[in-house]
Amino acid sequence: MTPEELSDVENFVNARIEGKLPLQEQRNIPMEMAIDEGAIALFGEKYGDTVRTIRYGKSFELCGGTHVKNTGDIWYFKIVSEGAVASGIRRIEAITNDAVKYYYQDHDRAFFEIKGLLNNAQEPIKAIQSLQTENAELKKQVENMLKEKAKNLKGDLKNELSEINGVQFLAKKIDLDASGIKDLSFEMGQQYDNLFLLFASENDGKALLSCYISKELVKIKGLNAGTIVRELGKFIQGGGGGQPFFATAGGKNPEGIEKALEAAVEYLKA
Repeated sequence: MTPEELSDVENFVNARIEGKLPLQEQRNIPMEMAIDEGAIALFGEKYGDTVRTIRYGKSFELCGGTHVKNTGDIWYFKIVSEGAVASGIRRIEAITNDAVKYYYQDHDRAFFEIKGLLNNAQEPIKAIQSLQTENAELKKQVENMLKEKAKNLKGDLKNELSEINGVQFLAKKIDLDASGIKDLSFEMGQQYDNLFLLFASENDGKALLSCYISKELVKIKGLNAGTIVRELGKFIQGGGGGQPFFATAGGKNPEGIEKALEAAVEYLKA
């Protein structure tokens, strides 16, 4: 449901509350009589031969529960959630009376806390939108800086490649995030058809392993990056996977990175 539709439902119900409609109740009347008079039976409910009916204005239904004597006692109706329960059917959850008061009290408290974080800005929404714009611009700057860093790093790493059984090999810990490592791996892969890379990084106390293998090597030597990172993942107490030519593994033990890098060369000695 759209915000406008939810608002329409709230307004409709609250209009009936403000109308202070009195309860009209009937007890122990035959079920068939109640249905003939137009009472609505709720789906899934079980009723006996005799039923209780309640009416508020035009609303008329079968019910065995307790109800207010007047809709005005409800005070206010506020929808707090809605979702789908079946095709074409929506379910709403709402609160009334004191629960609504507490609901608005909590929201007022949160609002003033937000204003405090925004240095008591007179227009919090505009202040948040400004922060979002600034954050997006900073993210772009960081991405560009990381790309430039990876570009500069690529030249240095090319000089560190060693040849093992006809394969250009490098296993090294570098200071890039997962996206930067992937970009760097594929850029280096464009220059070699016999490349095996294992890059590792550490961030927020967690370890990352990324393995790149040229597609030609995957075919000729039967190497599989997904299998390799899963096996090396044990050193960093983690796991992962991916495609035969590129895969990653994450773990909670950065201290195991060096052992994983040392073990990578074993895949080329066979």
